[in-house]
Amino acid sequence: MLVSILIPCFNAEQWVTPAIESALAQTWPEKEVIVVDDGSTDASLEVIRRFDGRIRWETGPNRGGNAARNRLLELSSGEWLQYLDADDYLRPGKIRRQVEFAREHPDCDVIYSATASEIMENGRLACEENQVPEPRDPWILLARWELPQTGGPLWKKSAVQRVGGWRIGQPCCQEHELYFRLLEAGSRFEHCDCCLAVYRRWDRGARISSRLPLEVYRQRLLIMDRIEKHLRSNRELSTARHAAINDTRHATARMLWRQDRHWARQIAACIRASDPSYDPRGQPASPLLYSMVYRFLGFEAAQTLAAYRRALASAPTEHPGQVVV
Repeated sequence: MLVSILIPCFNAEQWVTPAIESALAQTWPEKEVIVVDDGSTDASLEVIRRFDGRIRWETGPNRGGNAARNRLLELSSGEWLQYLDADDYLRPGKIRRQVEFAREHPDCDVIYSATASEIMENGRLACEENQVPEPRDPWILLARWELPQTGGPLWKKSAVQRVGGWRIGQPCCQEHELYFRLLEAGSRFEHCDCCLAVYRRWDRGARISSRLPLEVYRQRLLIMDRIEKHLRSNRELSTARHAAINDTRHATARMLWRQDRHWARQIAACIRASDPSYDPRGQPASPLLYSMVYRFLGFEAAQTLAAYRRALASAPTEHPGQVVV
């Protein structure tokens, strides 16, 4: 069973060598490694050329990450695809573990596994091992933004082709948008219990999500709307799925409250229209008091309470003989 390991690269000269080496080091023997340089202006192409004879590669003008991923899809020969961003890497047994799982689940279209997060903090490198949480309903995981980053799954090529590949022009949340279309098309997702892809989070200046945070929120909300519309029209909007969608909307509104209160109020109104009985109690950042105020007085009152409690908690403690200015 041939697996195509597909690496889009744009200005990743610092990272692309370990990414390619991790692909070549996969213990699964039936593999091909293909790199598309998306018009890099640094030394990425020079680095890629050093692997001549061990990988296939091509370069062209900069057209964006999803265009590069679609070109890789065209170049691939494998039945299964492993996408790998050029600044991430794979642990050696990743593909073998998931291919063996695929043989046990022949009707599967997407095999998803957790990704580890490599973080640089205070000059020290740490790797955080993650798990995909329960319940493992892929619709709930997508709504909660808990399906793994691009390198975590093994994707069946025919399933990705069937939905038209990656969406050109999608500015961020690219794998989540593809996940949605795959689920919408009836693709079968299966969880494989391993954590063998590593997502580097310490070069955050290069990440789209850190450059365009408000656009990330907007795209996330658009995907929530598409999920709810699809599930509702197909009578598949269970209570748990509905709650997951509105939990993400509510968390987004809370994050936006300080930056754009008008937008946050609009999201709260969307939640009320979607489910007038919605209760955020299950969210970690929504304790019982917050939830009670939300239910009886609404989102804005609950946010005002939360801001007051934060201010109270951060206020200096007055000690005898100390003057608080």
